[in-house]
Amino acid sequence: MSIRRAKRLTLKEVALKIGVSTATVSNAFNRPSQLSQELREEILQSCKEMGYAGPHAESRQLRTGKTKVIGVMLSHQLSYSFSDPVANMVLQGISQVFEKPEYNILVVPSRRELKSLSGLESFVEGFIIYGPPSQDRLRELIYHRKAIIAIDFTLENAVSININNQKAARECAEFAFSHHPEHTVILGLRMAQENRTANLENLTLYDPANNIMVQRLLGFQEAALASNKVISKSHIWNIPDNTHFLAYETAKYVLQQTPRPNVLLCMSDRIALSAIQAAHDLGLKVPNDVMITGYDGIDEARTSTPSVTTIEQPSLEKGRAAAEIFLGDREEENLTLHAPLVIRDSCPNPN
Repeated sequence: MSIRRAKRLTLKEVALKIGVSTATVSNAFNRPSQLSQELREEILQSCKEMGYAGPHAESRQLRTGKTKVIGVMLSHQLSYSFSDPVANMVLQGISQVFEKPEYNILVVPSRRELKSLSGLESFVEGFIIYGPPSQDRLRELIYHRKAIIAIDFTLENAVSININNQKAARECAEFAFSHHPEHTVILGLRMAQENRTANLENLTLYDPANNIMVQRLLGFQEAALASNKVISKSHIWNIPDNTHFLAYETAKYVLQQTPRPNVLLCMSDRIALSAIQAAHDLGLKVPNDVMITGYDGIDEARTSTPSVTTIEQPSLEKGRAAAEIFLGDREEENLTLHAPLVIRDSCPNPN
């Protein structure tokens, strides 16, 4: 397995296969006014079938060698990603490694804001992708044969860096269940295709193969089954974005239900921190009235009152490992990093 691009066809080879001059192929990509629409479309279609993405990227590489620009593609809007502490740790890890060899990082979203790569593929050496991109964007990247490293999802013919989300979530839930709670609610995150806050009775889950949140849900459910507990769909909530407002309102709602849950299993530390605030505002004590667990290991979860029992993700290490593999400083192999359970005050050790 290699993250490096497959050998590209040259402009001359492509022209020979199509039966036109190299200038004609170049014009089809760079000077469309020089050709009839019919001829241009015929050439572009032939190039696509051969997997040839155009002469511009190739000629740039010949002129300048390595561009020393790496695209870092985020699966959410940039405004959200830059405010997300987990994404920030991944970016920090990437930056730490690329600073010494003086590589530049181009941060782009993979979904809404950027409708196409728009030539980005011509001057980046490849992409580190954090979180699964849209299928259209993924097809575009594969077509351009860029080097790709995937973080928090798996991709055929690319190096992937993950944790075992299902195993870690199960460990977290098993610890919570060791307190023998009577009623448990799961506050999930981005598990469903429908972009709204609701319980799972009326939602369609993503395929767990490439959705880490559904993998966490499976871990929670495995722990429940092992503890002879049943968590119904009505007690499993999907929160579409990892924001305080949505998490707070959802937690406040479930904590006012009868019977009131005495354990909240949260799929992020942000959700857990918002749930602690909601419990406080309702006059409930954590962990006496309700125990709360998080997931991620962000700094705020460690310093909050009470501090949050959580799964500590190696987010910084994910970013560093991706960059080191890209530079050839680390072996090209899929990595599954350790994510330990950290026990704190929001769900302490049983007496």
